[in-house]
Amino acid sequence: MTTSRTQRPRPEGSRDAVLSRLEHENAQLRQAVDSHATVDQAIGVLVATHRIAPATGFEVLREVSQHTNLKLRAVAETVIGWALGQQPLPEPVGQELDAAVQRRQGDVSEGPREGRSGA
Repeated sequence: MTTSRTQRPRPEGSRDAVLSRLEHENAQLRQAVDSHATVDQAIGVLVATHRIAPATGFEVLREVSQHTNLKLRAVAETVIGWALGQQPLPEPVGQELDAAVQRRQGDVSEGPREGRSGA
């Protein structure tokens, strides 16, 4: 059996379709990286201003996003803008942020439950 090494002709436009799909994927990946960086910066603001752990900062942002029905990136951008003095925190975001931080700080103030002496 012999096989031909010649390439089969491609249907018209298939190369353009592949290129378009790859450009779209590339744009989505860039947006994801930018969004991740924005969220990380907002976590840094919360860590610095509220003295909470980075994982807690993410949970706070996530809660605020869910309770205000705003995308996580939008909440992060708002927190960063506030930290830079570019804008005040909108009332619902500020209230939810304070409440989420309070809940998390309450969790921390109780201390670890395991390994306590005398338990």
